[in-house]
Amino acid sequence: MYFFRLLRIFITATRYGLDEFFLGHERVKLIRWAVEALFFWRTLIWPMRQPRGERLRLALESLGPIFVKFGQMLSTRRDMVPPDIADELAKLQDRVPPFPSEQALAVIKRAYGREASEVFAEFDNVPVASASVAQVHRARLKSGEKVAVKVLRPGIQKVIGHDVQILDLIASLIERLWYDGKRLKPREVVAEFAKHLDDELDLIREASNCSQLRRNFRDSTLLAVPEVYWDYCASEVMVMTWMDGIPISQVDELRRRGVNIPRLASAGVEIFFTQVFRDGFFHADMHPGNILVTDQGKYIALDFGIMGTLNESDKSYLARNFLAFFRRDYQKAALAHIESGWVPPDTPPQDFEAAIRAVCEPVFDRPIKDIAIGKVLLRLFQISRRFGMEIQPQLVMLQKTLINIEGLGRELDPELDLWATAKPFLERWMNEQMGWLGWLHSFKEEAPYIGTMLPQLPRLVHQALRNDRLDKLESGLAMMLAQQQSRNRWLAIIAVLLAVLAYSQLG
Repeated sequence: MYFFRLLRIFITATRYGLDEFFLGHERVKLIRWAVEALFFWRTLIWPMRQPRGERLRLALESLGPIFVKFGQMLSTRRDMVPPDIADELAKLQDRVPPFPSEQALAVIKRAYGREASEVFAEFDNVPVASASVAQVHRARLKSGEKVAVKVLRPGIQKVIGHDVQILDLIASLIERLWYDGKRLKPREVVAEFAKHLDDELDLIREASNCSQLRRNFRDSTLLAVPEVYWDYCASEVMVMTWMDGIPISQVDELRRRGVNIPRLASAGVEIFFTQVFRDGFFHADMHPGNILVTDQGKYIALDFGIMGTLNESDKSYLARNFLAFFRRDYQKAALAHIESGWVPPDTPPQDFEAAIRAVCEPVFDRPIKDIAIGKVLLRLFQISRRFGMEIQPQLVMLQKTLINIEGLGRELDPELDLWATAKPFLERWMNEQMGWLGWLHSFKEEAPYIGTMLPQLPRLVHQALRNDRLDKLESGLAMMLAQQQSRNRWLAIIAVLLAVLAYSQLG
């Protein structure tokens, strides 16, 4: 199984000349000449007349959904990817080749036990959008509502399953052969990625994500989320309100329609921080193909297969350190990291303070157009290795979303002042969490539990203090503290990156 999939990847890379991307530097010209001599025959079978960006896009499309998602992420990183490649990869966001309509109708019949014509008053056989995992058809319910019908690609589970196994194999090799492999936990990262893919392959889960996000922003003037029609949803089919809007990547068209672009960009920042810090539930696939805008400048969220979550501890640690970085009080930030377990307790505070300053000072006072966020991330990872931080796979989604948001911000409004938008929001959120209003909210949340536990408290204390249980209690607490400290260390990287993005101006 592995062999044939790897063989296909190799043949695809050879067919589209992807070795050009790895062997283009003069330092490896001898290897490039050797490869060209070895594969001289390929131009006779597969003439490569297309530009390199188009060849890369076609190769990723032919390899399947995991590779398409990789290309989608690259398309938002115009500071890391040449413009010709980024422009071509942007087509992966909403122009992935659709699968035949006959297959879509067969999936619908399998889900409902009836033909599409019997379920819907109208059903357009031609898809209006096609992505790596599913495609969308326009339809109308018999009750009159216009809806979008999302249909899963047939057989996609098997394809993704094979690719995940290959990724796991590669991760195992990295973990065993690379000296830094165990700290980076590549197999756990792959497992986390696979978990999110499993969620994306079950449209009932996606529908529940959509419903939750809609409830979180029920009265919002900034974000609209479609309504789910649960009676028509199944694991392979999802039906939701049809949403009309302009793709956010079409900035010129938005301007022509009178949308205030600076206000739109500012609203996008507020939506992101609201999702992360207020709700702890955020859209983790924020490429431009998943966002529309109304003529009134209101965002429309689409595609809810990949969502991220943060617990209360995560949100609190991130917000506190975020504000410390905003104020550029590196000493306080370093002490807070050590006290909270983000770094080992024997870390010299002055050393960690100096490391943080070395990353942040060169970029805080520069416009973000002059900052390569990829290089900032690399320096943060170097610090994490030096101070013994471990990768926390459950936070990879937040980092991925930050990269997408930053890339989108570059395209939408290079003059956006992220600092002016983010800092007041975080200060207000911290006041609500740490002040008397936050205490009152917490008390109301815990009151039923406290009322239930108080009468049992003497008995529970007596049981806990029994000799045969005391050792178990101590070991359990020690394990919990160790796990939380490990998780908190990785949050430090996220906090620094958030600070870099929000303090700098996109300009």
